[in-house]
Amino acid sequence: MGPRMTHRPPSHDLRRGALFMLASAALFAAMGAGVKLAARELPNAMVVFFRNGVGLAVLLPLLLRKGLRGLHTRDVPGHIVRGLSGLASMYCFFYAIAHLRLADAVLLNQSVPLFIPLVGSLWLGERFPARLWGVIGLGFAGILLILKPGTGLFTPVSLVGVASAVLAAVAQVGIRRLTRTEPVTRIVFYFGLIGSVVSAVPAALAWRDPSPALWGVLLTMGALATAGQLALTRAYGHAPAAQVGPFIYVGPVFAGLLDWWIWETLEAEEFL
Repeated sequence: MGPRMTHRPPSHDLRRGALFMLASAALFAAMGAGVKLAARELPNAMVVFFRNGVGLAVLLPLLLRKGLRGLHTRDVPGHIVRGLSGLASMYCFFYAIAHLRLADAVLLNQSVPLFIPLVGSLWLGERFPARLWGVIGLGFAGILLILKPGTGLFTPVSLVGVASAVLAAVAQVGIRRLTRTEPVTRIVFYFGLIGSVVSAVPAALAWRDPSPALWGVLLTMGALATAGQLALTRAYGHAPAAQVGPFIYVGPVFAGLLDWWIWETLEAEEFL
């Protein structure tokens, strides 16, 4: 018999939630650099699989220290919705990373705070002040001005990036819902499990043997992704999604710095 599902009162520590969100943004930007490097050699289906598979392998030993009882859940539907929406977002995001500048792809993906308030209000009934829309819009416009997005941002591929943001909004509101009854590690575990199982099929169909040098990139990418997912999940456990979500806007800045440092696609003056 699984554990009883008890509803914990939602946390409202915006400061701590913001710090976890900032850490998540930095980790995911670094992961994105790994995705872009891997996409030069491997198809998108394989990159998605390795991100999930390696991440699950990293997390599993931490969970097994508490025994199998720690994996029991009664909210299977919640994990499935969160897992499938997050996986679909990942496919779209990684495709955008492979075909756009890293900063542009991250910018589109992290427009997710524009969609979270609507999803949160419809799904969880979370209230948010009307002025929040203005703050979110100004924040997104500010990022556009800072990064001066390239022409690739306005191609059809950009629609895939926007789709990743919409799907991520569903996934991230799902995280907020799950944190009411589930511990962080269990949420991340089931996301990794669902993502690994579902993505294994298209990865097998498109399989190519990675070069020896690429294995280090794939392992690092998976570890960074898992750390970022843990930080993201903790962020939504500390504050409502509509309030903590906008802090992820720092992600495109981190990605822009990586663009400049690794690929030299951004001019240094853009950050001065």
